[in-house]
Amino acid sequence: MRRTLLLLSLAGIPQAAASAQDADNSESRNAAPVIIVTARGLDDAPGVPAYFAVELDREQIVTSPSGRIEDALGAVAGFQQFRRADSRSANPSAQGVTLRALGGNATSRALVTLDGVPIADPFFGYIPLGSIMPETLGSIRVTRGGGSGPFGAGALAGTIALESAGLADLPQLGLSALVNDRGETEAAMLGSAALGGGFVTAAARWDRGEGFFTTPIDQRVPASARAAFDGISGSIRAVAPISDEIELQARVAAFDDRRTLRFDGADSSSEGQDASLRLVGRGAWQFDALGYVQARNFSNVVISSTRFTRVLDQRNTPSTGLGGKLELRPPVGEDHVLRLGIDYRRASGELQEESYSAFTGRLGERRRAGGVTTDLGLFAEHDWTLGALVLTGGLRADRTRIADGFYRARDARGNVVDETIASDRSDWTVTWRGGAALQASEAVRLRAAAYSGLRLPTLNELYRPFVVFPVVTQANAELANEKLTGFEAGADLTPAAGLRLSVTAFDNRVKNAIANVTLAPNLRQRQNLPAIDARGIEAEIAFDRGPLRLDGSLAFTDSQVDGEGISLALDGNRPPQVPRWSAAASIAYAPASGLVAALSLRHVGAQFEGDLEDDVLPAATTVGAFLGFPLAGRLQLVLRGENLTDEDVVTRNSGGSIDLGAPRTFWAGLRYGF
Repeated sequence: MRRTLLLLSLAGIPQAAASAQDADNSESRNAAPVIIVTARGLDDAPGVPAYFAVELDREQIVTSPSGRIEDALGAVAGFQQFRRADSRSANPSAQGVTLRALGGNATSRALVTLDGVPIADPFFGYIPLGSIMPETLGSIRVTRGGGSGPFGAGALAGTIALESAGLADLPQLGLSALVNDRGETEAAMLGSAALGGGFVTAAARWDRGEGFFTTPIDQRVPASARAAFDGISGSIRAVAPISDEIELQARVAAFDDRRTLRFDGADSSSEGQDASLRLVGRGAWQFDALGYVQARNFSNVVISSTRFTRVLDQRNTPSTGLGGKLELRPPVGEDHVLRLGIDYRRASGELQEESYSAFTGRLGERRRAGGVTTDLGLFAEHDWTLGALVLTGGLRADRTRIADGFYRARDARGNVVDETIASDRSDWTVTWRGGAALQASEAVRLRAAAYSGLRLPTLNELYRPFVVFPVVTQANAELANEKLTGFEAGADLTPAAGLRLSVTAFDNRVKNAIANVTLAPNLRQRQNLPAIDARGIEAEIAFDRGPLRLDGSLAFTDSQVDGEGISLALDGNRPPQVPRWSAAASIAYAPASGLVAALSLRHVGAQFEGDLEDDVLPAATTVGAFLGFPLAGRLQLVLRGENLTDEDVVTRNSGGSIDLGAPRTFWAGLRYGF
C-alpha cells in the first residue's frame, strides 16, 4: 500500500504542474520574459582537463543492456564494484565502488555524488545503486585520482559525479514497462513540467522478480533460493530562479530495496529518505551552497550454510548522514579562477543484531555497535590560463573526528560478554593536488597531475564484526585514515573529426589501506595495511560520426600489497577483488528515424577472493544488447539482452563455494516518451 501511494503521488505532480503552467501562461502572455535556469552547478573550472576524466552522456546511460546504473558505469575501464554482482543479486552492504584497482572493499573509495551531494550510506559507506534511476540522469563524469575540492576527503580513488537531466532532455511524460524471460518486471515513469523560468520533475521506478539461482546447480541444496529482488524508488526535483543570477534547486527522494541471497530466509533490506537544497549564484561573485540530510536503514538475515537455519538477524541499522558545502568564486580576472570553500559531513548510526545457535535456534547474543564520524574541510583551488597552457593547484585541510564508538554483546540473560568502548580521537590532515594541461595543437592536448587524498574508516569498519560461516571477521576501533599520493601523465588526441583518443599512465599509493587481514584459517580482522601500490595505463577511444558511435576503454593495473610489518605472507600479493585487466567496448547506431541499436562488451580479468590469493574468480567477458524500435509517435518497442553468451560470472569463491552473476537474460517491453 505504501508503495502504491508513493507511485500515485509522484505520478500526479507533473500533470498538476503542467496544468498550473498552462493557467499561468494564459494569464501572463504579455509578461516580461522569464529567467531560464541551468539546473546544474557552476561551470567547470579551466583546470578540469588536467585531471583525466571520462563523461557518459544520456544516450549511453539509458541504453545499457540491464537498465542498471552500474552497467552504464561499466563502460569506464577501471570502474570496479566490490562484487561483480549487480544491485539485484548482491548484498546491499557490499556495493562499494572504487577506481584504479586500489583494492576491493565493500566501502567506496571513490566519491559518488548526485547533483553535488555525496550519496554513500552513512554507516556502511556503500552506494545505493538500486535507488538511482538512469532515466533521470543527463550525464556522468568519472574523474580518476585523489581530489581536494568539495567533499574531497571521500575522493581517495576519484570522483563519480552524477548530474540530473535538465528540462530540455526530459519528456513531459515518460513511461516504460518491460518483462524478461524469467517473468521479472521493470516499470518506470517520469514527468516534467515548466514552471515560470524553472521546472519540476517527478520519477518512480519499480523492479521485482524471483531472480535466478546464484548457486551453481551442482552445489544447490533444498534450502537454495533464487536471488529474488523487489525495489522501488522515487524522487521529486524542483528548480526555480530566485533572480537573474541565482537559482534554487531542491530534491527529495526515497527508496526501499529488498533482496534474497543464496538461501531461503536470507533476506536483506535497505531503505532511505534523502533531501537536499542547493543555491547557485552566477553573478560577479559566483557561489554554490548546498545542504543535505539522509536517513537510512539496513537489515539482513544470515542463514547457516551447513544447517540452513538462522544464525544472525541484523534486524535494524538506522543511520543518519548530514552535511553541506559553500564554495565561492570571487572575481580575480579573466585568466584566473579562484575557488574558496568549506564543507562538512557527519555520519552516525547504530547496529542492532541478534545471533542464534545453528543447532538449537536459541538466542545467543544481542549486539549493539555504533558511533559518529565527522569531517570539516577547508579548500582552495586556483586555475591560471596562460594562452594554450592551464595551470591548476589546490589545498585542502580536513579536521576529522571519530567519537562515541562502542561495541557491546550481551547473552540471552542480559549479561555483558564482550564490550569495546573506543576513545574519541580527532586529527587535522592536509591534502593537495596540482596539474597542467597544454593544448599543443588543435589535435593534441598534453596533461600531467599529482595529488593526495584522504578517506575516513566507516562506522561499519570500525565497530561491526561479521561472520560468513565459518569465517569470523573482527572490527577494529583503532583503524587510521587511509591516505593516497599519486601522479599521472597523459595525452588527449583528436586526429580527425569525431575521433578522440586518450591515454594515461599513473602511479598511486594508498597508505593505511583498510583490508580484511587473515589471522588464522577462520579468523580475519580489519587492519591498516602499510600500503597498496597501484600503477598502470588507461586508454579510451571514441568515434562519433552521424548515426554511428563507437566507444572503447582499456585499463591495465599492476597492484600490490606492501605487507611489511603486518604479514610477509601478504607482501607483494595482489589486493583482493582486483583484476589486472579490464576493458569495455560499445557500438551504437541511432539514425534520424528514431531507431536505437547498441551492442556492448565488458571484460574483467581474473581476481582473487581474499588476501592470501587462495581462491580465484576467473576472468569473465559478457556481451549485451539494446534495441529501441519506433512504433508510433514517441512509442518504442524495447528489446534488451544481458550476458548473451551465458558466461559464468563468478562473483564469490569461498573455498570452492561459489556464487554466480546474472545468466543470459532477455527483456522486452514498451517505452513512451524517453
